[in-house]
Amino acid sequence: MFGPHLTLDIYGCNPGKLSDDKFIYNLLDELPELIGMHKISKPNVTFFPGNPNSFDKGGVSAFVLITESHITIHTFIADGFASVDIFSCNQFDVDKATNHLMEKLEAKKVERNFIERGKEFVKHYPKDVKKAKAIVMTQRPKFKA
Repeated sequence: MFGPHLTLDIYGCNPGKLSDDKFIYNLLDELPELIGMHKISKPNVTFFPGNPNSFDKGGVSAFVLITESHITIHTFIADGFASVDIFSCNQFDVDKATNHLMEKLEAKKVERNFIERGKEFVKHYPKDVKKAKAIVMTQRPKFKA
């Protein structure tokens, strides 16, 4: 597998936190280190106020780039809902990430999906050193390890 992709649909969240762009910024600023990832950008956070002529009460969309890939969050204030994606080329503690987000958002329920991405891609970039060496040796026959 190239990398794990965790998706969380988080329900019953505190609407005040879902609408607070500074809170969401801080959440994305601290999460990578908590799960062993490394930020390569500051969180990018955009607040959308919604449409006063509809049920849409707005929310926050945000992402942070990490060396391992990215973390995103989209909040829906009126519904007390947040959608989170964590995609990485490295393993991470899925339970730790889930529990942290649930606690911080004061959530009542979560739907969690876990996808193993890049099963074919990893054949070209194996993480196992012996497999990687075998590939290098076939592509660079003059190379001596």
